[in-house]
This record gives sequence, C-alpha cells and structure tokens, in this order.
Amino acid sequence: MKSPDRDGSQPPKPGAPSKPPTHRWAFAPRFRARAFGWRSQPAIQRVKEAVAEIRKVARRDPLLAAEGAVRFLEKVSPALQRVDSSSGAIGTAVNHAIVELAAVISQAPADRTTRERWLERLWQAHQDDDIPYIEILADCWGELCASPELASEWADRTKSVVEMMWGPLHRPGGHFHGLPACLSSLLAAGRHEELLTLIEKSPHFWWHDRKFGFRALAAMGRVDEAIAYAEATLAKDERPYAIARACEEVLLQAGRGAEAYGRYALLANQKTTNLATFRAIVKKYPHREKAAILSDLIDATPGEAGKWFAAAKDAGFLELAADLVQRSPCDPHTLNRAARDYLERDPAFALDVALASLRWLIGGWGYEISGLDVLQAHHCAMKAAQALGREEEVAARIREMVASDGAAAAFVREVLRM
Repeated sequence: MKSPDRDGSQPPKPGAPSKPPTHRWAFAPRFRARAFGWRSQPAIQRVKEAVAEIRKVARRDPLLAAEGAVRFLEKVSPALQRVDSSSGAIGTAVNHAIVELAAVISQAPADRTTRERWLERLWQAHQDDDIPYIEILADCWGELCASPELASEWADRTKSVVEMMWGPLHRPGGHFHGLPACLSSLLAAGRHEELLTLIEKSPHFWWHDRKFGFRALAAMGRVDEAIAYAEATLAKDERPYAIARACEEVLLQAGRGAEAYGRYALLANQKTTNLATFRAIVKKYPHREKAAILSDLIDATPGEAGKWFAAAKDAGFLELAADLVQRSPCDPHTLNRAARDYLERDPAFALDVALASLRWLIGGWGYEISGLDVLQAHHCAMKAAQALGREEEVAARIREMVASDGAAAAFVREVLRM
C-alpha cells in the first residue's frame, strides 16, 4: 500500500481524473440568482466582462478557462431572471457569449471524465433554463462533446425521446429541450444518414431542425443536394437570412465563390445599415471590384439608390454618391455629416450633398428633424458655394427650392426666414 502524501492525503490513483483547477473568478459572485434588476444594460455589461475574463484566462490556461465557461453558463440564466428582455438586447448578448464560450469548452484539452462532468452540469443548467437564456447551447452540443465517440453516446441517450416526440402519437406543442442536442450530436458523431432519416420524421419543416440535415449533406460532400435541401426549407420557413448565410458558407468552402456571390451575398450579409452590408460583402469577396459590388447592390434595390450613398462615399466614389442622392431619398442627417466633412476637401461634392439634404428636408424626408438640421444643411451649402465663388447662384437656387408647397417646405422657410 502506498504511503500518504505529506499533507495526509492519498496520492491519486493511476488514470484518475485530475481535480478541476481552483480559481477565484471575478464574475462568479456577480452572477448570483436574481442578481440584476430590470435594467438590461448593467447585465449586458457584466456578461461582456465575464466573457472577457474567461477569454483572458484561456490564453494561458485553456482547461481553467473551460471550467470558468461552464460555471458562467450554469449561473447566467438564474442571475438574469428579473432583467427586462423585451428589447432582445440581453438575449443577443448571452447568445454571443454562448457561441464564444462553447468554443472555449470544446477546444479545452480535458480528459474524458472531466468533459463528461462538464456536459452533465451543462445539461442540468439547460434543463433548468426556464426563461430561456441558454437555449442555443444545445445547438453546440456536438462541439462540446469534442469527440465522435462521446457525441455518439449523447445521440443514443437522446434519440429515443426525439423519435417518440416525432412519432405517430406525438402531441402538438410537445417539447424536448434536448432535441437540438440530439441532432447536433448525431452530426458530430458522423452518423449523417441516420440524422437525415430522423429529421424526415419531424412533423414540422423548420430550419432550426433541418439545418443539421443541411450540414450533414455538406459534410458528405453532397453540396448541390445540401443547397436544394436548404432551398426547399426556404419555401416553408421564414428565416431567409439564416438559410442564405448557410448556403453561402457551403458554396464558399466548396470553392464556388461566384455562385455564392450571385445567389446569396446580398441576403446573407444583411446588416443594420447599407454601409455595413456593403463592407461585409467587400470583406467576404476581396477579389471582386468594389464598384461592381456597389453597382449590384444598387440594382438589387430598385427605387432605393439613395440608401447606398454612404457606401459609395466610403468607397471613394464621390461622383456616384452625389448622383445617388439625386435619384432617391437619403437621410438628411447622413447628408449633413458628409457635407460638413467635405467642405474643405471637396467643396463641389459638399455643395451637391448639402443641396440634396435641403431637397429631401423640403420633401418631408427624415426622422426627428429639427431646425438645427435645416440650418446645418443651409450653412454647408453656402460655405461650399463661397469656396467655389457661386454664392448668388446657390442662394437663388435655395430660394426657389423653399418656395414649394407643403408643410415641410413651410417649416424650412420659417427656419431660414425666407
């Protein structure tokens, strides 16, 4: 019999899992149950801080970081129970955290016993997630298993429940929180045909489930079948952006960039602004000319050319940008900022943009317009005209513009005292 160590404890048995490393996590006491009030912003900030703390630890100790990630995912949902989630901001922040931390856990060099323990803890947290906040964690289950063998075990553990739920005796509205975990595990285990067969039993035609079948077809190299599978889903599921992103990604991975661009680039890269959409496509398709991309985007949105003004300006196509805001409306706030920024660099462009701003203000375009917006547009127009020696011409043109009928024109006249 081996003698005990100096501290009196017995040495670990050969092959026994190491104890998880101890660490004092700064985020842990902040995420006690119902820790936050109704305001979402403080909670969002704490979520971001927790992820940053775990990410920092991951650079030097991936195993410890994974343990911290598991702990965070256990604590986050109970801590956020009182937070107002109506805006969706807190849910978005948590979803981003889950995606990042799932990668930390899946990439950690953990032994099998440690990983099994993590999965059991996460399974319980996911099952107890009433609101829910960590629902999408199940979509990452195959990655969390980190091996085909463990993923296959989880697939076997959950598959019978899914088959019963989707069987002849299924009840409408029935729910099994482990459904995505089962599909994800079958995918990670390489049981692709089995996964496709199981999905066909579903009484629904939802991308949330069928995306795993799409990935299975792509993993088997059946790219065209995968695209057709997704397109069939698109006809019945109102998630065009997610489906387009998946199809674009698969085509790019297959080296079919031209097809990916032509079929999915615009829909797959929709952002909160047209400028952000343009930048995302330019970044994803670096070998395609910016001018060609911009032209395609303008053609794809007939009657909305002015909305691409900021993209054209950002790309340095000032002549095109000035033309776009003559063809259709553009936000006067955006135009005023551009006119101000280009007064010294390019007064001719600034003049065109400032006059366009006044035109659309007189036409009643723009949100939360104030007299200051009108004064700024007029000031930029006259300063640019002075630099170009065209003051009288531009002043006469503005007087002619504000003589229009309508409430917006009357407002502009009143502000400018014309």
